Amino acid sequence: GYLVYVAIDFGGSARAGRSEAWWLLALASLGAVACLFAGLLLGSRLARVLGWAKPPGEPANPGAERPAPQRVPGGRRAAR
Repeated sequence: GYLVYVAIDFGGSARAGRSEAWWLLALASLGAVACLFAGLLLGSRLARVLGWAKPPGEPANPGAERPAPQRVPGGRRAAR
């Protein structure tokens, strides 16, 4: 949150004419994005540890999914 606040402040300074503030704005924005990404990664791992989410590849409701029925190639006419 603080990096976003700083980026907004640097954006105001850059629009006012301070050219070095553009670089600081870019760095603060990249830092905020990196922190958000790390927070989402840690949050998903915490959700898996607490049992709120399933690991990738594991169905959410294993009993609810049924295999698709066998289909005859060619449709109804070929089945006769």
